[in-house]
Amino acid sequence: MTRSLLLDTCAILWLASDPDRFSPEVRSAIADAPLVYFSPISAWEIALKAALGRLALPLPPREWFSRAVRHHGLEPIPLREEILFRATELPWHHKDPADRFIIATALVDRHPVVTGDDRFAAYGVETLI
Repeated sequence: MTRSLLLDTCAILWLASDPDRFSPEVRSAIADAPLVYFSPISAWEIALKAALGRLALPLPPREWFSRAVRHHGLEPIPLREEILFRATELPWHHKDPADRFIIATALVDRHPVVTGDDRFAAYGVETLI
């Protein structure tokens, strides 16, 4: 059975620029998923990393992100109040605010997350790495 997936920020970067970082199984799961979602917080995280010089992109962040989302047919999951509150209620296994929003989104909407971050599992989030 194919399921919809949620990509964390690194997974979006890998999908757009280095898809071979994923295992063949994960590439297949992404290709077969009826919907592949992202959290808008990933746009903020990518833009912030680029602004701080921690991420080099071939285009301005806004344009790069927009093109990546369109090219890969990614769908946003709005940062609803339920997700925002859930992110603040999570245990502090993970302190990165963007990841906490993505974890909360996965928990609230019950989506497996494509991530290279093994700390997501501490929250009971199903992960594909």
